[in-house]
This record gives sequence, structure tokens and C-alpha cells, in this order.
Amino acid sequence: MYNSNLFKDKVVLVTGGRSGIGYGIAKQYLELGAKVMIISRKETLLKTACEELSQFGTCNYQACDIRKTDDIKSLANKIKNDFGRLDILVNNAGGQFPAPANLISENGWAAVINNNLNGTFYMSQIMANTFFIPQKSGNIVNIIASIIRGVPGMAHTGAARAGVENLTKSLGQEWAEYNIRINAIAPGIIKSSGLDTYADPIKEFLKEITAANAMKRLGTVEDVSNAVMFLSSPLSSYTSGITLYVDGLDHLVLRGTLLYEKLQSLMQ
Repeated sequence: MYNSNLFKDKVVLVTGGRSGIGYGIAKQYLELGAKVMIISRKETLLKTACEELSQFGTCNYQACDIRKTDDIKSLANKIKNDFGRLDILVNNAGGQFPAPANLISENGWAAVINNNLNGTFYMSQIMANTFFIPQKSGNIVNIIASIIRGVPGMAHTGAARAGVENLTKSLGQEWAEYNIRINAIAPGIIKSSGLDTYADPIKEFLKEITAANAMKRLGTVEDVSNAVMFLSSPLSSYTSGITLYVDGLDHLVLRGTLLYEKLQSLMQ
């Protein structure tokens, strides 16, 4: 669908790029001519992913915890040394777990907020100050979640992702003068390796979720990566501060209660 040179000479950073949606996003950037840096916390798995991705183009990696600003500053220095610039940041890294709100521990709540919200802000701020603002050009795409009707059963991630959506609007306005565009993508349930982290009863429940979807399917990694390519390319040059839902109409269907009710039944 896209020209194979769409991102020629562009440098892209994909957080959480060693697996799942992040891996798919990195792969498509490479196929479209970009040079890509992927990061995650687990260096061994990250190295393997980078070796696989390198068959599609220039791919580098560095272990980085997005919750730690010292790690991010070290990453910025590596990008500067390796590539000399950064053009696109995809804030994909994050994590959550299903749980009724009354059972989320203090540590569990803090971990999700710190990773999904704080990490996204730290990464955006440091990369903007290091590259985008001095260059007077840049593009940020934040991967959030289908949150418009709330996320019962995962209140912590709903709160964090809602924060990132608002951050997208705020930073989009603040940094427009530097020719920096910032948008968000809100995937529904995507068939990727991320689903492997859930318990078997939840995986089984996904069959019911699929049947309830208006399009009668779950999303694919390609559905998300195609949207990322659009929002980070010149094809959307007059678009900033928006959230694009890639969820098969789930944001218009009251389906979140199905997950919450299933969680409640599993806890009994």
C-alpha cells in the first residue's frame, strides 16, 4: 500500500520493539526504508529480535527502562552516535494485567501508571529536547488502548492510557511551533504475542470477545502498524493531536462489561 521508500533516510525509535505490536511496527518501517532503533528491558530477547529484523534493513537496539530517565538519556546518546538524528518516536512500550479495581495492589497500580504514563512522557520529553526541538521537526505516535468507554477490569491501564491521550493533545499544541506532530492510536484486542501473558480462562474468553466484535474478528499487528505508518508519514501532514481507533468498532460497542463480568466470575 505504501511506497517502499516512504521513510527513506528517516530514523525511527520504537519502544517495546522486541515483540508483538512493536516488532510489527519496526518491521514495517524497515520495509519502507527507515533505519530503526528498538528498545525494551530484556537485552537478550531484544538482541534476538534485532538480529531477525536486520534482514529487512538497518536495525539497532539498546536495553532501556522507560521509567528511568538516566536510561533514556543514555539511549538518546546512542541514537545520536549511531544515526546523528531521530525523526520518529513510537511510544509502544507498556504493560498491564486484568484485575477488578478493588483487588489492584498499591504496587500494581503504581507499576502500570509509571510504565504506561510516566514512561511515555519521559521518553517524549527527552527525545524532543535532544532531537525534535533543535531540529524543528519530529513525529510522535503513542500506542494507547480502546479507552473511550472506560476499561472495566483494567482500571489502572485505562487511567494511564487516558493520561497519554490527553498528553497527546497537550504536547501536540505546545510543540506545533517546532513542527512536531503527535498522535495516538487506540488498538482494540490485537492478535499478537502480548496475549500470551494472559491466563488460560481469559484466552478462552477471547472467543466470546471475537464473536461480540462488530467485524467478527480480532485486530492484527498489521492493522496497527498500517495506521502508525499513516500517522507518522507526510500523508497525514495536517493531522496532530488526534486518537485513531483501530478496534473494529469496539469503541462504539459496550463490550468492556463482558471482560469485567468474566473477571468477577473467575475471582469467585
